[in-house]
Amino acid sequence: MSSITCESTASLLVGCRLRVRMRKTGKWKLAEIVGIKALGEKRQYYVHYHDFNKRLDEWVTDEDLDLSTVQFARRASHQVGTGSGVEISKFHSWPIAKEGLFKVPQQPDVGNPPNKGGASQRRSSRKHLVGNEGIAQVAAGGNEYGTQAGTKPKTRSGCSTLRHQHNVVARMKNVEIIELGRYRIKPWYFSPYPEELCLMDCIYLCEFCLKYCKSRVCLGRHLIKCTLKHPPGNEIYRKDSISFFEIDGRKNKVYAQNLCLLAKLFLDHKVLDFDTEPFLFYVMTEFDSRGFHIVGYFSKEKISVEDYNLACLLTLPPYQRKGYGKLLIEFSYELSKYEGKTGTPEKPLSDLGLLSYRSFWAQAILEQLVNQKAGADGERPSITINDISERTSIKRDDVIYTLKRLNLVTYCKGQHIVCINQNTIDQHRAAMEKRKISIDSKCLQWSPKDWSKSLNRLC
Repeated sequence: MSSITCESTASLLVGCRLRVRMRKTGKWKLAEIVGIKALGEKRQYYVHYHDFNKRLDEWVTDEDLDLSTVQFARRASHQVGTGSGVEISKFHSWPIAKEGLFKVPQQPDVGNPPNKGGASQRRSSRKHLVGNEGIAQVAAGGNEYGTQAGTKPKTRSGCSTLRHQHNVVARMKNVEIIELGRYRIKPWYFSPYPEELCLMDCIYLCEFCLKYCKSRVCLGRHLIKCTLKHPPGNEIYRKDSISFFEIDGRKNKVYAQNLCLLAKLFLDHKVLDFDTEPFLFYVMTEFDSRGFHIVGYFSKEKISVEDYNLACLLTLPPYQRKGYGKLLIEFSYELSKYEGKTGTPEKPLSDLGLLSYRSFWAQAILEQLVNQKAGADGERPSITINDISERTSIKRDDVIYTLKRLNLVTYCKGQHIVCINQNTIDQHRAAMEKRKISIDSKCLQWSPKDWSKSLNRLC
């Protein structure tokens, strides 16, 4: 591509790159035009900023474009039947998703779930696709941890096993606003809600069963009939106002499918096929006089050959920056302790997910090192990486990764040793004092289940 000066915005095409003024910061950044729509005599442009997360993608106007920096790309365009007259670019290098991949029924039907194939076929498909590359949340461009050089990560939804394909329609946010309980939330990414709902200014969700409605009147009628005041499933943890509910993706398909639709609004590179049967969903809630309000959730496979203890992780935007993400992670490892296993999240992690895991791993591992009681001679007893792994249920590879990132591993006298200084100890104690909430294992009422027996009966 070479930059040229464009005399008029009328010559701009989908796929062009140019400098665009970001609405939030006012700074000019290189961006790609993903979609164009006409509003009367004027046009608006949906742009993706180069080297920025897709959640910052937005609609801009002619005044936000720098026409002196236009770069034209080889392209073939087509009209997408979204009812909005939006033009989407179809690059020769993009694999296009299968037709109907993002078509969603008006409301998932429990008796006729929209998936294909038997249980054995689904297990075979999952086994083939997972390999060493599963995902939890994937940010555009991946990250430096958990991906092999030269490989393209495959994606999983926490409820599906399809390979990720960069569908051109899914590059654009299709939902303007959702209303969930007392919050109105602006989505970050595309989610395959029914097309007629996406044309509305707002999608209204029941905060207890997550059913979606086109208007507040429709939601009001639903709330009269809806008997739920908490997520379906078993409450397995409660301390103060925080509760966790375990939802079986086979027994509560409609709720699990609606949960995945909601999560897709805030998770990039997440493909849905509504096959929720192989997954368990752990929903965290806050309790008040009106009921149990969803804060976030994580999902995990009932059977994981790779010892994954988490597939998808989400904290809803109104509850972020409050320590709830780390609480969800801690709860996943608490379940692993009860199972007597070490676990790890599916990788690669998203940018936000990686930050949360780094912080949790560092605190959990440093807690083990700092709390080692010194002997009579003042020397701390030795502790191995396997010891740390068994006590925290953090997989050995993640322990090693964290120790190296914290620069706590030193080579001395022919062997690697962990060396921790007083400054690191002080920083850790200060961080633990700031942490307001944590999991109390005494409040967990749960026992692990052997899911292999259930699957054998289904076969």
